[in-house]
Amino acid sequence: MSTVQPANPDLPILRLQGVSKAFGALRVLDEVDLAIQRGKTTVIIGPSGVGKSVLLKLIVALLRPDRGRIDYEDRRIDSLSDAELVEVRTQFGFLFQMGALFDSMTVRENICFPLIEHTAMTAAERNERCRQVLLRVGLNGTQDKMPAALSGGQRKRIALARAIALHPRVILYDEPTTGLDPVRSDVINELLNKLRSELAVTSIVVTHDMTSAYTIADRMVMLYDGRLIADGSPQEIQQTDHPVVRRFIEGKAGQAEWLDQPIQTTGPGADL
Repeated sequence: MSTVQPANPDLPILRLQGVSKAFGALRVLDEVDLAIQRGKTTVIIGPSGVGKSVLLKLIVALLRPDRGRIDYEDRRIDSLSDAELVEVRTQFGFLFQMGALFDSMTVRENICFPLIEHTAMTAAERNERCRQVLLRVGLNGTQDKMPAALSGGQRKRIALARAIALHPRVILYDEPTTGLDPVRSDVINELLNKLRSELAVTSIVVTHDMTSAYTIADRMVMLYDGRLIADGSPQEIQQTDHPVVRRFIEGKAGQAEWLDQPIQTTGPGADL
């Protein structure tokens, strides 16, 4: 049984307070404060290299902040040991940018992997859970296929099925529509909205896809130069007069400050 109990439903499910992170001389996050409301979809936007993916990794303690704290259900989690984090992480689903399916495993084996690792379910129970999550993503019947036999959109949906197999309370999405055409991207957007309504999950989505962001977001925040510079509903973001935000959402370079910054191509801060 989980040791992290639900708090007051009116309180944020996640809270970042004064979170900072650097890789050597590269400052990525600088005193970030962010409260995530339960049952809602928060979309994080911003140019490449500003730390959006780092923020997701900090939330599940794959990275640790240099300063600040991260609370989940009123319990501080950034200072927990790896052993203590195992149970906490079962309450988070993570859809990686490229899906991160195991190529040598079937769809069934991919989806059942976290069930074997973190539950005492029988083989029959795991197979039934696999069937249920595949039904949710519209791919029941693919259990015995290999990832290589699936399209890019199907692999994303299988990865999403795996992410929800443990019935998480929070799902983190890192660029869920990357590499997909507009039709398949729309399928993923519909799935994200469906999961929010049917499972009442809290979603945090990192994306460059503004069409997707406007479709799925209850709230949008923009990360730039280590800080959050915008926070509002999709409508409020669309109507903002902040020059940096406007350039980003309209896809205009202008005199954007980040164009003058060196691009790091190697080292721990290269893929942020």
